[in-house]
Amino acid sequence: MNDKLIKSIENEKIIVILRGIASEKLIPLVEAMYSGGIRFLELTYSADGRVSDEKNAENIKMLSEHFENKIYIGAGTVLNERQVELTKEAGGKFIISPDTNPCVIQRTKELGMVSIPGALTPSEIQVAHRSGADFVKLFPITNLGADYVKAIKAPLSHIRLLAVGGVNENNLSEYLRAGVCGFGIGSNIVSKKLVDENNYEEITELAKKYVSAVKI
Repeated sequence: MNDKLIKSIENEKIIVILRGIASEKLIPLVEAMYSGGIRFLELTYSADGRVSDEKNAENIKMLSEHFENKIYIGAGTVLNERQVELTKEAGGKFIISPDTNPCVIQRTKELGMVSIPGALTPSEIQVAHRSGADFVKLFPITNLGADYVKAIKAPLSHIRLLAVGGVNENNLSEYLRAGVCGFGIGSNIVSKKLVDENNYEEITELAKKYVSAVKI
């Protein structure tokens, strides 16, 4: 299952980040993104505790059940092993973190999910890889850019990298040429203004633009 999921992430290339979305808006929002071609979504845990871990897991379960076999649902901002376990219980398929925590990576793998920790330096990237990460999320990449990715990939060509932070439809191709195999994209698709207005049609169009951009 994990090999198939890993290959799907490499093929689809986009994981959309959902942060701070009200529960009642999640299904219509995800329907809109599905219509736009999105097949991977992460629901982020709330590091400041504004939304309980249990509530976020409930939302993951709701989406996992509603979109079964249509969209892969995972968790983001995963900072501890308990959040990994909650995600697994809720039907989540992958774990994404902002940092490299070997304990989180190892628990993710023990529970049969895909592991995507965050890292930036060559040492952090190697620690994540040695700990069992399937992909390493380069985060935040926005201020370093595609040249940094290219420099990292030269000695670390064996590691699958995703670019997250500041990625948009205009620089996607630069990152792909530099060697990343995918992206995490948040507000450039999930516009807060459009969500507040329930303008799901425009969100579908944004999704289509990004899906088209990574396939060119």
